[in-house]
Amino acid sequence: MTGVVAYASYRQAGGLLLGASLVFALASWSLGGALRWASLVLYPAAFLLSLALPGARLSPDDLAGALLGVLGLGYLTVTQQAAYEDRHWQARVVQALRGCSQRLASAHSPEAIMRAGTEIMEQLRAAPHVAFVAYRGGAPYILAASGLFRTQMDRPLQPSDNDSRSVQADHWVAEQGLSLLPRAERRQHYVVPIEGEQGAPLGLLLLARPGDVPFRQSEKEVVGAFSQLLGAHLGQGQAIAELRDANELTLRALGAALERRDDETGGHTQRVTNLSVRLARRLGWDETQIKALRWGAYLHDLGKIAIADSILHKPGPLDAEERRAVQRHPMVGYDILQDLHFLPAETLDLVRYHHERWDGGGYPAGLRGHNIPETARLFAIVDVYDALTYPRPYKAAWPVERALDEIVDQAGRHFDPQYVEAFVRLVRSRDDARLVR
Repeated sequence: MTGVVAYASYRQAGGLLLGASLVFALASWSLGGALRWASLVLYPAAFLLSLALPGARLSPDDLAGALLGVLGLGYLTVTQQAAYEDRHWQARVVQALRGCSQRLASAHSPEAIMRAGTEIMEQLRAAPHVAFVAYRGGAPYILAASGLFRTQMDRPLQPSDNDSRSVQADHWVAEQGLSLLPRAERRQHYVVPIEGEQGAPLGLLLLARPGDVPFRQSEKEVVGAFSQLLGAHLGQGQAIAELRDANELTLRALGAALERRDDETGGHTQRVTNLSVRLARRLGWDETQIKALRWGAYLHDLGKIAIADSILHKPGPLDAEERRAVQRHPMVGYDILQDLHFLPAETLDLVRYHHERWDGGGYPAGLRGHNIPETARLFAIVDVYDALTYPRPYKAAWPVERALDEIVDQAGRHFDPQYVEAFVRLVRSRDDARLVR
């Protein structure tokens, strides 16, 4: 009788140990993380310990139950791990969506949009190596990248000597781009075409990662959706760039057409535009300011269309009435340009105020010193210099050094002294010797 009781007690102890370990394993599984995987070890360990109890005798049902417990825990762990990874992926997608609009809104050039795209891919963590490939001058380049692709930035993808395939073929470009990575780092890859409106090709997005886990369908769908968004922004940016180019060409053509009325000064607009831009760059102006300056230089004499030919081409000095007619041309040009809403204020300032003087003796408003807008102050120097060094109906061309002496003499009177100093250094510098005729 005692033996029967002992046997039952040992069986009960083994069962209790297995039951307790199963409860712990399930609790560990529900907590997630490393404990979930520990449960797969602890439960079999409890089973083995129950076998080691003195006199333990587990029935086939006990063994089958233990095995089912291990298998069940394994299934729960794997499925829960997948769910855990999906939740983290969804969280990264939401986070990327939140930052995406801000990044793209602040991207004002195709290159900036491409960089924003690779940053979004980095945030998703779908792949450590990302490259944005687009065409420049007919050749494919990696223009934005993360991971190991960064070392290949701004280098064209070239076919091998024995490869006759077109460099415009997306599959070739993708293969060539991926081949830049070590094989181990591109075991898994995904290539997404970037397209604008009506399927216009804008580039390729290359994603590569090591390991044997292929890209999940959810990853491909999210990457594809972000790629469509990038394509839309790139297409819009391209359209805006084309519009800006059209504006630039239109304004340049308008400036050239104005010169047709004044044959003696042919080339004046292009000369003063080029020299003004060079001076602005030497002074450290940003490209937005320089564009406004360039457009103003194209249009600075627009108001002269209101001046009669008899005055514009008069070989001798002007009388008082004729001088007043000439002095109205900055305001006439300014008024004409009011309806061109894409022109920046700095451009209109140049057209209106480029005949003002540092000492307040200019026209049309008699502005003084720093009250004269920057674009107008800079351009005034270049405009007068060109007028002095090229022939006009009323005068011969001056030698360069005489013109520079006059510019220096007018510093603090007609011109901003600081700009005069920079201008003289520019004209006399060795790399600008071609400016000296």
